[in-house]
Amino acid sequence: MHKKNIKKIEQVITNYFEGIFYGDANKLETCFTDNAIIYGDINGAVYKKSREEYIDGVKNRQSPNELNETFKMETIGIDIIGNVAMVKVHLPMLGYNYYDYLSLTTIDNDWKIVNKIFSNVA
Repeated sequence: MHKKNIKKIEQVITNYFEGIFYGDANKLETCFTDNAIIYGDINGAVYKKSREEYIDGVKNRQSPNELNETFKMETIGIDIIGNVAMVKVHLPMLGYNYYDYLSLTTIDNDWKIVNKIFSNVA
């Protein structure tokens, strides 16, 4: 069961990375619950958005791919306990050095991100 969950979570994270890197809003939408909240700080400035606001921002900016950046996103760790998981990822892109903590849970046997917290590390 654990290996099955790891594979499903890894697929969510792959979709998350690709959605962000290529600006694919449809792929990114599949990763989050409808009521997910995104919190973070960008160079000390507080960032808080709903799922819709966040995805809209990704959709309406130039993607790292369009800017000819190299894909360097990576998963640092996955911790699963029952039907919840915490995933730490690194997303160096667009001149930033983001680290995200993604909280996931299973909904109808699918893993979804319910919360994203992140920071840009200089």
